[in-house]
Amino acid sequence: MNRSTAGPLRSLRTTAVVTALAVTVPLAAATTAEARTEPSDAVIAWNVHAQTAIYENARQPPTTAARSFAVVQGAVYDAVNAIAGSPYEPLVTAPRSRRGDSTPAAVAAAAHDVLLWMFPAQEESLDAQYDEALAAVPDGRAERGGVAVGEAAAAAMIDSRRDDGFDPAAPWPVGAEPGDWRPTPPGYIGVGAWTPFLKPFVIRDAGDYPVKPPPALTSAAWARDLNEVKAVGSAGSTVRTQDQKEAAIWWDDPRQVEWAIGRQLATTHGLGALQTARMLAMVYVTAIDALIPCYAAKLRYSLWRPVTAIPLAGTDGNPATGPEEGWTPLRGTAPSPEYPSGHACFTTATMAALRVFFGRDDVSFGAASADSGTTRHFDSLAAAAREVQGARIWAGVHYRSAVEEGDILGREVARDVLDRAFVRRR
Repeated sequence: MNRSTAGPLRSLRTTAVVTALAVTVPLAAATTAEARTEPSDAVIAWNVHAQTAIYENARQPPTTAARSFAVVQGAVYDAVNAIAGSPYEPLVTAPRSRRGDSTPAAVAAAAHDVLLWMFPAQEESLDAQYDEALAAVPDGRAERGGVAVGEAAAAAMIDSRRDDGFDPAAPWPVGAEPGDWRPTPPGYIGVGAWTPFLKPFVIRDAGDYPVKPPPALTSAAWARDLNEVKAVGSAGSTVRTQDQKEAAIWWDDPRQVEWAIGRQLATTHGLGALQTARMLAMVYVTAIDALIPCYAAKLRYSLWRPVTAIPLAGTDGNPATGPEEGWTPLRGTAPSPEYPSGHACFTTATMAALRVFFGRDDVSFGAASADSGTTRHFDSLAAAAREVQGARIWAGVHYRSAVEEGDILGREVARDVLDRAFVRRR
């Protein structure tokens, strides 16, 4: 169940701050090593710095940002895990550490180095953040040891991702036949075509997750999908409710609410540095690995978006559909093929990671969006995953079959990632 409330936001820079959470972390989530680690302040601070570098400064699109967050949080997790005695399997490496090495210094070094590798033009601001972080750590062996661990974790992560297939210039194939994807307004560009070829962080191969084809254009299922989004997803829809409109805008805010949910959960429930680093890495790594087979399916099926299909519905060979010239969606269409929904893949995988971490689904939370001017609240992780499916239809950017298949795919990938990674060492 969810509800929305309108009201002023604290600031544009904190548009996605989670405002209400209620969850009990299972006792099994805490470890003896966790009791010896620092509070989560440094991990949270550098997650905020990462958001500043990735989105506020670089304005990376969602898929690119997903990779960047996974790189940062993966390195931070490996550094903190190593200092805690490596109670969990590392993602890339377990650097040598000594008792007493500074966790805040390790976090700062790991995050700073991978962010600088990805964003060399931001060197001045990143160096200033790094210097400020180390200034709060007493000089001496503990600081030097922590820095060495963080640098080693960052170097290993950078080496593992140096030639991982990330190529922002990669183009999507463009078709001209009914059903074929083509660039959409307003930019008429393609983004994220590198994603199907990205080296996974945990899963073995995108081909291990086959996605069934979208409905045939001549089928009754296609007509239902098209006519639904045509009616409820248009900019001037008279059948979409106000709550559905707010949800569509809230989930489409470019400052993704998922970014802040983890930070607030960590703060509200007093997680230490190790568990905060582990939780954030679980979320970001699971999400990007889910996007790889998701975008591989987008490439394979290359299905046109509603903004293209509805004006051209007279060409689809289906008597149950009809064209509407000048039809526009409520929200801007992402510059990639339609099927399956990347947002559904991403959000379902994110919620699955949080469910595994906390050991329960009834995690209540709420977040604010500057785009919608509202705060939405959820009583469970499953409720949030369900709503994003409807929200993408209400926004006019996806068909129902795409969000349903994205949800299935997100769950399948999350299951495999979380079975293999971030688990206790035997």
